[in-house]
Amino acid sequence: MIPLVRRHATSSGWLSRSRDPRSRSVLRPTWRGASVGDQLNDSDRARRLDALGEAKPLGELLTARLAAPDIADGLLAAIDSEGRRHLLIPLAAGDDRLEDAETRGISVVTRELLIPGQGLGVCLDLTCHEPVGHDAFDLVGGDIVGGLLVVGERPARLVARTLAKWRRFWGDLPRSLLSREEQIGLFAELWFLLYWLLPATDPAIATRRWRGSLAARHDFEWQGRSVETKGSTVVRGPVFRVHGLDQLDAPEEGELLLFVLRLREERGAPHTLPRLIAEPRKALEADADAVGLLEVGIARAGYSPIHDAVYSQTTWRVLDERLYPVDGDFPKLSSTSLGHGVPPGVSDISYALDLSGCTGPSFTRPAEAATRLR
Repeated sequence: MIPLVRRHATSSGWLSRSRDPRSRSVLRPTWRGASVGDQLNDSDRARRLDALGEAKPLGELLTARLAAPDIADGLLAAIDSEGRRHLLIPLAAGDDRLEDAETRGISVVTRELLIPGQGLGVCLDLTCHEPVGHDAFDLVGGDIVGGLLVVGERPARLVARTLAKWRRFWGDLPRSLLSREEQIGLFAELWFLLYWLLPATDPAIATRRWRGSLAARHDFEWQGRSVETKGSTVVRGPVFRVHGLDQLDAPEEGELLLFVLRLREERGAPHTLPRLIAEPRKALEADADAVGLLEVGIARAGYSPIHDAVYSQTTWRVLDERLYPVDGDFPKLSSTSLGHGVPPGVSDISYALDLSGCTGPSFTRPAEAATRLR
């Protein structure tokens, strides 16, 4: 445990305090989400952060410990006299400063630190103002720790980018878990985006085509073509649930394609929803606009990383993936196929689509459909 630290009023702001070099030998990483070093499980992480609360300081003091000594030297996790949690990120000479009060429950200021034995230093001080946000604050800290490993990454730029990302998820916290059906649906959409659409076109264009979370008619839409995606865990064959009589109707001008993904829940299988979400982020990391569009789509789909630990407990194996042109011979229902139409008083129609007997053309590999997806 690092000794209590004092925040001093100075010409530029505050503040603060001290680090015991002996703590390196006994402290372990606090923040989850970092890509290297020993990771704490949730109970260990909570216990160690709560230990800071047990040593809550008085007045203008902070109690702090090294947040991730094996990963990012000098990064401190701290608590103040009001029980608020802090992440203190040291700045080097010439680093940009940052002030941010736009993120719900979190603020960022640039402060001077008075560290006994080391003199004055400057840091970014991230403060979590709401106890209900502690788990989310840990996730933000994990993202930041991981980002600090990137050579040449500037702390202020990293923090600003990380908070901008998380604002998309925090707009209406707390979120409930997605249902199993919603998880499968989102998995299918992201699988198509990652492995079929992104290889065929520009990343920003591909992410703009994702329209499912915007309550659009089809999951992916662009000029002259639309794609509807379906995921299923039905074991007896390629059976998928279609919602409404117009879901498989082609756009007014162009072609409709149906992408279907068969999954099986299996212990030890390689895929989880959080792991799949991380993949397009990596693929798009060079294009900030594309990453932003992706994050907006994920958030609007109702997904929150707050529940990653729960989602990660379900592991999936992909059994089959196919892309079908929905032409005149494709098996489907529509309002015109019912003869006299839908009787008055009948609504919310859905039906099972069994593709085991479909003899029409289909694509089983992304490269086969690349020209259609450009």
